[in-house]
Amino acid sequence: MKGIAVVAAVGSLLATTIQARDGVVRFDIKRRQHNVPPRLARRSESTLPVSLANNVENGAYFVDVSMGTPPQRLSLQLDTGSSDTWAPLTSASICQRSAGNPQGCSFGAFNPNTSSTFKDIGPNQFSITYGDNTMSTGDYFSDVLEIGGTELKNFTMGLGANTTNSWGLVGVGYASGEAITQSGQNLAAEYPNLPAFLMEKNMINTVAYSLWLNDLQASTGNILFGAIDTEQYHGDLVRVNVLKDPRIGIIDQFTVALTSIQAVSSTGNDSLSSLEFPIAVDLDSGTTLSLLPTDLAEEVWREAGASYDTDAQSALIPCSRSNSSGYFAFGFGGEGGPVINVHMSELVLPLVVNTTAEQTTCRFGIQNMTASPDALYLFGDTILRSAYVVYDLVNNEVGIAQTNLNATSTNVVAFASSGAPIPSSTPAPSQAQIANNASSTTPPSFSAELGFGNGTTGSGNGNAGSTPSVLDYPQLVFIGVSVFFAMAGSGFFML
Repeated sequence: MKGIAVVAAVGSLLATTIQARDGVVRFDIKRRQHNVPPRLARRSESTLPVSLANNVENGAYFVDVSMGTPPQRLSLQLDTGSSDTWAPLTSASICQRSAGNPQGCSFGAFNPNTSSTFKDIGPNQFSITYGDNTMSTGDYFSDVLEIGGTELKNFTMGLGANTTNSWGLVGVGYASGEAITQSGQNLAAEYPNLPAFLMEKNMINTVAYSLWLNDLQASTGNILFGAIDTEQYHGDLVRVNVLKDPRIGIIDQFTVALTSIQAVSSTGNDSLSSLEFPIAVDLDSGTTLSLLPTDLAEEVWREAGASYDTDAQSALIPCSRSNSSGYFAFGFGGEGGPVINVHMSELVLPLVVNTTAEQTTCRFGIQNMTASPDALYLFGDTILRSAYVVYDLVNNEVGIAQTNLNATSTNVVAFASSGAPIPSSTPAPSQAQIANNASSTTPPSFSAELGFGNGTTGSGNGNAGSTPSVLDYPQLVFIGVSVFFAMAGSGFFML
């Protein structure tokens, strides 16, 4: 959703090329190592493909842009769960390097005083507050946003003059989710953010894009504005409805109905249970980890061989479990809806980055959140990497299919027009019956549990104590903080 998904510094990105013709939009990015954290397609009619680089350790995806005249280069995190493009101000205190802050704003910051095309839209209108009280405030402004040689003139952005976040974002969510609308839900204050701006300038045919993150170890993936690529997924592309936020009665996030989870291994197949089914989950590329209700997360942990560590304040798992042949199947939109298989290789993540030491304990890619009226459940990159997702902001639908990892061919199909359905897709047939067909609350038999341990060096069960304790207390404290921020990404922080 809205926020930052990366904790430690491990690498930045550099955009190389962009093509923008025939209603498709895309630009390329490559990784550049330099102590701070962090995928591509071709251009056809009415589409814009954009390459994103993968930060393997922390799961964030960055794009390089330039702002202002003359151009100032920055790397910004791509986020489907937020809606504003914004950058930290060069004079912001977090950007000032010191012994306690040696990185500063190493992804870049913006200095409006050196841009001849900068226009301040209004003082103190840009204001974001996150769930852990981190924040960014400043002005909205308009200026040139350049992506790989393509200029978007008079593009509206936010400027973080007072911010605790050291890099900015490219938010591609609903305009109703823009920071300026959040105070009092002033929807009249909406402005064309990046997807809407591309449509307004006739670069794409409709406000929609598809996201292909590729697998955990891949260095690149892409976001394709105005089109899909039929070579980047397997099987059928099935549409599910985007749900309104019941608290405010509007759609401002990509929230869909999760209706089932199955654990599958060589020893069995379990249908997992939860009192919360059907579960409204946000599909959020800006978040590293995924959050589920505690009762459901605990069943997932037991099947996978993870256990909760109170010192780390997180579910941990033996790193060897990444080799397990077991997987979880996530079903959306009721019977006949899309099902995404997520293998353990995508769910076992390193605890500590920037280290050459061998790690035997890893963090698990699915964490828990206590159920409450305000609980925010989400699928971050640990699950989205296994899914090809098409975000249709006009029809309020999301198309989902199993991703084709490391696809080498391409077949770009543009949306025909504004409001046209997602190409090559069909609707989930049973969405109207979802509330009456919730999954059983009967606990599973855990017949698949043993199979998740087969072929690994870890324990054959997921009970407490199966995760090796190899870290001293200071390390666990660091891990607890880092896991929190990795979860917090855009999904855990609230704008």
